[in-house]
This record gives sequence, C-alpha cells and structure tokens, in this order.
Amino acid sequence: MLREISEVRQIEGEPRRRWFSDEHFDLVIWNNDTSDIVGFQLCYDKTRGEHALTWKYADGFRHSRVDSGEDEPGRYKATPILVADGGLDVEDVAAKFLGQSDGLDAASRDFIYYKLLDYPIG
Repeated sequence: MLREISEVRQIEGEPRRRWFSDEHFDLVIWNNDTSDIVGFQLCYDKTRGEHALTWKYADGFRHSRVDSGEDEPGRYKATPILVADGGLDVEDVAAKFLGQSDGLDAASRDFIYYKLLDYPIG
C-alpha cells in the first residue's frame, strides 16, 4: 500500500511535492497553492523494468522508461534518467494503482485513477 513519505524536499518556485511509495510504485504529486493537483508522476514495475507515467496540467502525458544507470559493469552507478518509451497497458497500471492506493486521500486517489484512464491509447 502506498504510504506518504514525510519531509519531502521542496524546490523553490515549483508546486508543493508529495511523495508516496511502496514495493510496487513511487508516486509524486504536485499541488498548487489551493491544493489542486497540477501534476503527478507514477513510477511502476519498480523491480522489473521500471517505467514512469508523468502528467502535468500544462503538458499532458509523457510515458518513459527509467534507465537506472546500472548497465555498465565495472563502472559506478550513474544517475537514473527517463528515456522515451511507447508501450503501456494503462488499464492494468490503473487497476494496480487503485489496489495499492488506500494510503492516499480519496480526492487524490480518484483524480489520479481517472486521469490514468484518460491516457490516450494509440
């Protein structure tokens, strides 16, 4: 079940960030001054080919694969980066998110779930 991480670093000039995590997902939610969600990033499949689905009010959706920076034997781990990736079974991700989302407030859970279902297919 997703649980909120306390004391999340805030970046000056950006909307307030909240971070939730469990063994399946990492979720960052950006809220404006009136607590409306203006963006979120849901990282899924953390243990086997992690991906990130990002939605921002101004930009819409972006789906990425997380390049962990661990592909080069004998080298130090690099900083993970997001790289473009196409395939997404959004209904499966949305259903799994809903099953793990009891730790979120109902308004945030519902907003993210229905926004996931709005992901453009095809």
